[in-house]
Amino acid sequence: MLHRRALLTLPAAALLAAPSLARAQAWPARPVRVVVPFPPGGTTDVVARLVSQRLGATLGQPFVIENRAGAGGTTGSDLVAKSPPDGQVFVISNIASHGVGPSVYRSMPYDSVRDFTHVALMAEVPSVLAVNAASPIRSFADFVAAARARPGMTVASPGNGTSSHAKQEILKRSAGIETTHVPYRGSGPMMNDLTAGNVDAMITTLVEAGRNDRFRLLAVTAAQRVEGWPDLPTFVELGHPELVASTWFGLSGPAGLPEPITTRLNAEVLAALAHPEVAPRLVETGATPRRMSAPEYAAFVAAEVQRWAAVVRAAGIRAE
Repeated sequence: MLHRRALLTLPAAALLAAPSLARAQAWPARPVRVVVPFPPGGTTDVVARLVSQRLGATLGQPFVIENRAGAGGTTGSDLVAKSPPDGQVFVISNIASHGVGPSVYRSMPYDSVRDFTHVALMAEVPSVLAVNAASPIRSFADFVAAARARPGMTVASPGNGTSSHAKQEILKRSAGIETTHVPYRGSGPMMNDLTAGNVDAMITTLVEAGRNDRFRLLAVTAAQRVEGWPDLPTFVELGHPELVASTWFGLSGPAGLPEPITTRLNAEVLAALAHPEVAPRLVETGATPRRMSAPEYAAFVAAEVQRWAAVVRAAGIRAE
């Protein structure tokens, strides 16, 4: 009786919030799917596995990685956009699928802002221009000279509509060169072909190429030289300030995800990024952990869509 009277005295808003809070406290009751919209082995996959492993340990249910590659990350992202907002499926949202893609593809199957609940930004990684370690190209100046001597020199990216694709177009315009874009279905096949000598160069993330002795790094898209790579020049100091851009990765669910789950998961992601088993490993690979609230990350994604729309229009980038 006393319990019933106490409930009757609660504000209506508190009564409505109680079931939602209870669901958040009980969540997750079963394994959670984390869709990586690129093949295994790339930067998106590396960041996802490091953070997901920690989330599984703290939340008591495994966060299971599911690679769904295709169309610059939009295939796997679309799967999540159309899933129930019950906290059981998330996507590693990223610059390709949620920043550049909306302006590159003529027909996007989702709205990268409206159709998702953006939970947390996880990491940012600069990109690098790299060649085969056996290439006669030993510097960025050599690369530009080779491109001018041989218009159409091939430069690979992990896919149409990715940020690497966009950065290549910016580089062409800034350096006054002509190169041929060669898109792949992810970073693994791209790096294998560069190693085999089937393409001349690639633009990829520092995580993927930075510690790999098969490649020679020519320049990085960071604003300043990156700790751990003191001899790697930035595009800024080489006279190309347009090429300051990081590849970013976050965690997002379908639109309508209950706010208590969003808030709780954001806190768990931020804790994972600061954990001594996660943070140093991210930094060692060239990634920088980032901390944002869910509303801040949502605003960040919206700003990135606008930023890359301007870049794509100016460069005339288009992917089918």
